[in-house]
Amino acid sequence: MALVPLVPVGSPRAQLVDDRMYRENRSAIGEREEQLAARRREVAAGWGPKYIDRVHQKGKLTARERVAALVDAESRVFEVGTFVNYGQTYGDNDLRCPGAGVVTAFARVEGRWCMVIANDNTVASGSWWPKTPEKIERAQTMALRLRVPTIYLVDCSGLFLPEQSRSFPGATGAGHIFKKNSELSAAGVPQLAGVFGDCIAGGGYMPIISDRVYMTERAYMVIAGAALIKGAKSQTITSLDIGGPEVHVHASGCADARVPDDETLIDALRAEVRRLPSSGADFHRHGTQSIAPLYPSDELAGLLSPDQRVAYAAEEVLARLCDQSLLWEVMPERGHEVIVGVGRVGGLYAGFVANRQGLIEDPMAPGQPKPAATLYRDGIAKIAAFSRACNDDGIPLIWLQDIAGFDVGAEAEARGLLGYGSSLIYSNSTNDVPMFTVLLRKASGAGYYAMAGLPYDPVVQLSTCIARQSVMEGRTLAIATYRTKLDDDFEIVAQDEEERARIVDGMNKVAAKIDADMDPYVSARQMDTDEIVTFGELRGYLEALVEASYQNPGYRRIKNPRIWSLHDLSALTRLGAR
Repeated sequence: MALVPLVPVGSPRAQLVDDRMYRENRSAIGEREEQLAARRREVAAGWGPKYIDRVHQKGKLTARERVAALVDAESRVFEVGTFVNYGQTYGDNDLRCPGAGVVTAFARVEGRWCMVIANDNTVASGSWWPKTPEKIERAQTMALRLRVPTIYLVDCSGLFLPEQSRSFPGATGAGHIFKKNSELSAAGVPQLAGVFGDCIAGGGYMPIISDRVYMTERAYMVIAGAALIKGAKSQTITSLDIGGPEVHVHASGCADARVPDDETLIDALRAEVRRLPSSGADFHRHGTQSIAPLYPSDELAGLLSPDQRVAYAAEEVLARLCDQSLLWEVMPERGHEVIVGVGRVGGLYAGFVANRQGLIEDPMAPGQPKPAATLYRDGIAKIAAFSRACNDDGIPLIWLQDIAGFDVGAEAEARGLLGYGSSLIYSNSTNDVPMFTVLLRKASGAGYYAMAGLPYDPVVQLSTCIARQSVMEGRTLAIATYRTKLDDDFEIVAQDEEERARIVDGMNKVAAKIDADMDPYVSARQMDTDEIVTFGELRGYLEALVEASYQNPGYRRIKNPRIWSLHDLSALTRLGAR
């Protein structure tokens, strides 16, 4: 029973698609992934070379230079929220705030995964724009869910005042950051702060609840800066005099230590992380190590078509994400529209839920295949049971979405899909185990919710460059919008040529708008997804997230494989299938 029956899945690429189709898919997806790389560079540049030079002239590092110096050598930084506010402009001068003026990322520091939050001091001196507070709060929530240390690299001039009405008030306004600080502290999550420069108003509050606060000689923390003091009290005094390290390290006690420069502060933060307990991930690997999949992950960009109507084998995705391309599929006899099972990612167990594509056989209607990528009764029940078992066993869940929605119609309602769907929603809503969601292609309708979409609180939701979130596709919505103008075959009823032209034009505009809204950059800009990634990056992101799930023992249930509920579930369902 202790044996986890992992078996090989997947096939060599040449057996799946011919060279021509593989090249066509890679070319189409490659163009989008090149665009992703270019847009990442655009965001990373902040407000450009002139502002980077200004930072350097002050003897300081930029936010991304600080992050690079903080993380372990040869370690990849996994950014989240890169494209928040992407393409948005503000004010009469069409100002932009790349990345909402803050870098948030999972990064390995002294062998421990941490959440790093760094104000981008090349964008309006690191000030907070619309959605900047929400982006910071989202990162803090990720850290809280995984109990990973949180490191603030603070260089923040407070709210970007011309847009204060869109970032100050409301349930997720700037002040909510400090509530998250408090929740992290209450949960015992270590928080470290390095104050590198301006730290005004809300920027001054952000580090205070941290367990350790370091300041450079150029840094200050103030409720109000020198200009405001002069206006309010007619006092001429520098911000350093008001709240520099001389005040906060030696008088107020609001900071713990002063250091000469950025580099020394970063060394001090690394030393603090080194004092924390080391990761528990190796213990939970049970003597194994990370082993690459048998089939390269970057092949996914050639196996999947950007046309969501073209099918592929979901097993091939799993074969390119799981260690050694090994998977234990659970309950394979039921709910063929989905695959549920357990594999290792980076040597650690994770549960997978993936939507099958193409056509599947319906055991209740032999000889009448039906479309996969849709949830039917047995599949919904299967996912709910698997989700509950993984939660009971403490196995992180990875959801691989490529879903068109729920089954509909009289038969679906008679078979109780609403009730089964409610059971799945309840399971996912009450899970304590970390869940991570990947939108591979389509994420449509209530199926997006059922497969642990962002409204159901996965720790992180990733989207590929070809992911599309919507209630329905643009053409379908255009038909629904103009349904009264169409016959039963969805052909235009009107005979007048001008009226027909107006209907065609209207339907095309509706479809085009919906298609534009489904762009993953729109989702990322609005924080409807956490990050856009390439297919080749998926495995790396998942390795980092799964390891972070196992890093800190004691805060959630993690059972050893001898006592997994999954073994019981598997045995009982096999018995029931005989």
